[in-house]
Amino acid sequence: MSALVAIPLASALSYFQAVVLGVLQGVSELFPISSLGHTVLFPTLFGWNKLVDAQSQSESFWLALVVMLHVGSALGLLAYFWRDWLALVRAFLRTLAKRSITTSTERLAWLIVLASIPAGIIGLALEHPLRTLTAKPQVAAVFLMVNGLLLLAAERYRRRAQVRELAVREGLNPAGYRKLETMDYREALVIGVAQSSALVAGISRDGVTMGAGLARGMDNSDAARFAFLLATPIILAAGIFKLSDLTGPLGNGIRGQALVACLVAAVTAVFTVAFLVRYFKTRTLIPFAVYCLLFGLAMVIYTST
Repeated sequence: MSALVAIPLASALSYFQAVVLGVLQGVSELFPISSLGHTVLFPTLFGWNKLVDAQSQSESFWLALVVMLHVGSALGLLAYFWRDWLALVRAFLRTLAKRSITTSTERLAWLIVLASIPAGIIGLALEHPLRTLTAKPQVAAVFLMVNGLLLLAAERYRRRAQVRELAVREGLNPAGYRKLETMDYREALVIGVAQSSALVAGISRDGVTMGAGLARGMDNSDAARFAFLLATPIILAAGIFKLSDLTGPLGNGIRGQALVACLVAAVTAVFTVAFLVRYFKTRTLIPFAVYCLLFGLAMVIYTST
């Protein structure tokens, strides 16, 4: 806690900065471009030195703020997909009562549960050290470029003949891609492990999840829907688990700002997901991959000078 003394908490984060970070979170959490990477890089780009200093500390208000930003985007997802979540919760409870899975909604509910387990375990074990180690501008910029390469690889792999053959064998949607409901439980567990890479600043949670879905033969629309649904319980659970960071000493001086950032992130996320649901019906990850590569490279150069 001694490191915090050097930063006057009352002025460590302004309400203007909270609004900017909330908008940034609401967009970059759902676009496959890494919200954590952008919340690390943009304070450097804007010259917000107190935020930059807090990012590199093992104990600071920064992690409490990051948690609230993520909770905001999860609340936005929950608001947009509330009908889906109502159906999924009902389906999950039905399976417990009858001890069988018979409908596609029931299967999807269990896919989300299983994919959340490894992400939750890994998050509990590694979240704090990974976020602290990688919350540095140069590191985040490099991993943002890695994220761009992963998105390109996912789009390329989706077009490989064996993936399309798998789609033909296991079930098709009208466009010729594999249906979300045909994902098996082992694949859900693998995607849950892959999702944990979002603990590294620069790697996108939704990008990794979508990429894994594309690699298994799904189209962009189904892969995006699964990514958005899967992200919601993990982020909300992490927010509840880390709420003590905000209510405790680490949250002194920034609680009001963090709440504003959370609300702004939630509202922005609703508009962002509405756009992306339409976007991924016809378009791909390639523009986001190119953006990550170019912006990541630019920030590597900027932070090296």
